[in-house]
Formats: sequence, structure tokens, C-alpha cells
Amino acid sequence: MEWVEVQGKTVEVAVEVALGELGIDSKDDAQIEVIQEPKPGFLGMGGREAIVKVTRAPKQRRRRRRSRGSKGSDKADGSDQAGAGGKTQTQERSGKGQKGQQKPKQQQKKNNEKRRQEKKVSEPKTASQQPRDDRPEQAPIEEQAEVAAAFIRGLLGAFGLEGEVKTRIEEEVLYLDVSGEQTEALIGPKGSVMHSVLELTRTVVQRKTYGAPRMRIDIGGYLERRREALKIYAGKLATQVIEDKNEIMLEPMNAADRKVVHDAVAEIDGVRSYSEGEDPRRAVVLAYEGDE
Repeated sequence: MEWVEVQGKTVEVAVEVALGELGIDSKDDAQIEVIQEPKPGFLGMGGREAIVKVTRAPKQRRRRRRSRGSKGSDKADGSDQAGAGGKTQTQERSGKGQKGQQKPKQQQKKNNEKRRQEKKVSEPKTASQQPRDDRPEQAPIEEQAEVAAAFIRGLLGAFGLEGEVKTRIEEEVLYLDVSGEQTEALIGPKGSVMHSVLELTRTVVQRKTYGAPRMRIDIGGYLERRREALKIYAGKLATQVIEDKNEIMLEPMNAADRKVVHDAVAEIDGVRSYSEGEDPRRAVVLAYEGDE
């Protein structure tokens, strides 16, 4: 291997890992190229690590100096050439014998290693040999609520928005309520940006507290307005289904919106609702259920 490309938190860490992979002891024996400098992210998100390319430096060749001297030196040179140019018959015979002895030893070594591996597989693991779960325990939901609120406050500050973040816990579900006139910029079409904020918050909580609870978020009262609009919309469509004695498929919705539609239709006689398709294209279908 002549070169490797390694990614790390810092340039120094990446270089150290690369030198280890190449088996190089010193930076002087390598050529280092920084492809990407590290960049910190916002609250642990959006950063990037350093990338370096380390190449093994070419070895310098040393020339041999020939000695000039008397006949004695020539004689010595001749003996050296004989030793370097080829082996004597005795050496060749001994060399062949060594090679012949090495093969059985190597085969025996492989057989012994194979037996040890088979023994390890067949032997049951003791309690001390069982893999241990050293992962830290998940933090309490109250601590997770503080982490989530701090992240959303930092997000509002990063976008230059003013707002208030409140948390509440009901039946092991963490609710995040974000209020303020400027916070509506984090809602997006049909709540798409709001759902992205929820996923980012869940990721941050999971990384910092080694787990995440079930979470719900509402920004600027959007969820309540959305529920009321869906109830009215579902009621109008249900009336149309009953009049036409047919069925209608609504646009794909998330699980929370589908539940609002199902609950609204359940209160209307002569029509039923069910979901069809796979997420994220799962949609609600309203079907006529009256007397033909």
C-alpha cells in the first residue's frame, strides 16, 4: 500500500491514523496532503471532519563504492563475488534440506491453528467471556426535555427568530410547544419544515442522552389549526361520498393527520375510512357504507 486517504476529527488525528495504516513511524517518511480542513457544526450538527491523503515517501538508494587496492584486495573481491554470486555445493545442499524441513513445520503450524479455532467455536463461552453491553443508560425524560428545548432555542437564535419554547410530558410523550409570531417561518408547506425540525431535535436528543422518547412538536399553534381544517375537509368529503355512493382517496398524509381524518369520519353515519399504501405515500380512503 503506497497511500491512504483518511477522515478524522482533526488533521493531526487523521494523519496519525494514516501513518498507522501504512506502517510508517515518522511523518518525515511520508508525504501529507490536506484535502479538507475540519469545520465545527451548530450544536453538533452540520460539521465536517478533516480529510488527508498520506503517501509513503520514496526510499533513497545508496551507491556502493568499489575499493581500489592491491592484489590482496582483488583476491578479497573475488572471494566476495563468489560468496555473493552463488552458493557452494555444501550450501546448496544445506539450503535444500532447510526448505524441505520448513514445509512440514509450516503445515503443522497451520493444523495447530485450525484445531485451536475449532476448539474455540465448539467450547461454550463462560460468563466472563460473554460480550458485555457497555453502553451508557438512557437519560431520564426530564433531562431529554431540557436538551430538546435548548436545541430549539439555539435553532431560533441561529435563524434570528424570536420565540418561546415550552415542554410538557404526558404519558411518557414529550411535547414541544414553540410560540411567537416569527416562529411560523419554521412551519413550512403542510408542516414539512416543522417535521424536519422535529427529526433534527430527536437526533440531537438521542446523541446527547443515549436515546429519545416519543416526541411531538407544535409551532405557532399550527397543529390545532391543521386539525380543525382536516375535520372540516373530511366532513365535506364524507357528505360527497354518501351522495355519490362511491369512495374517495385523499392525498398522502402522515400518521397524525390520518388519525384526525379517521376520528372525524367515525362520527359520521354512512361512510367509513381506511388507510391504503405505504409511507410516505400512505393515504386515507373514504368509502360509502349505507344501504344499497
